[in-house]
Amino acid sequence: MKHHLIRYKTKPELADENERLVKAVFQQLRDKSPEGVRYMTWRSGDGTFVHLVETETEGHADLITGLAAFEAFQSGIRDRCIEPPHREVMTVVGNYRMLDE
Repeated sequence: MKHHLIRYKTKPELADENERLVKAVFQQLRDKSPEGVRYMTWRSGDGTFVHLVETETEGHADLITGLAAFEAFQSGIRDRCIEPPHREVMTVVGNYRMLDE
């Protein structure tokens, strides 16, 4: 399993638009129901978004990035941000009912 954490902060006036675009990605994922990928996004009150992506293999990451809704989300992401996206590969140290075992 690969785990990635992506964090960025949007401009206040564009946080709702960013959320709308993120929700469209989740809707498309629900519609397609791909195996091998798990994905969660949080939004804080200051417009910070945190995405946690878990994929079984590197190839499974394409199941998200290949979505039309994800392409729409990516389009203009840097213009929506105060702090640009930062991606880190993460290692799970502990997990209680958050991730597949």
